[in-house]
Amino acid sequence: MIDILSNYYLSQVEPQKSCLFALRSIILNLDENVSETVKYEMPCFCYKKKMFCFLWTDKKTNEPYILMVEGKLLSHPELEQGSRSRMKILRIDPSEDLPIETIELILNDALDLYKSGRIKIK
Repeated sequence: MIDILSNYYLSQVEPQKSCLFALRSIILNLDENVSETVKYEMPCFCYKKKMFCFLWTDKKTNEPYILMVEGKLLSHPELEQGSRSRMKILRIDPSEDLPIETIELILNDALDLYKSGRIKIK
């Protein structure tokens, strides 16, 4: 699993690579119960082993994004639902400064769904 994750991050070109590493660090530092794994060949972050969010890049634009697993329960103008019924994404422009406050706000709102029990954890 570590090899798959390393290969994913290291195979990216700049500035996407640095952006993804920064996003990874932000996500992992949110809470001691957040861990990283691989699901669907993507970096997946779990809260107490329950899928919470993913990191990926848009196939057309090559821009990184954070995919929020329970996005339908989150209301924020920066989140895009598209044709997804459950998930929403937060696009990140890798050539700009990261909107850290927005990222942390959305991620913490999502974590609160799990911590409050609204999303059941086994």
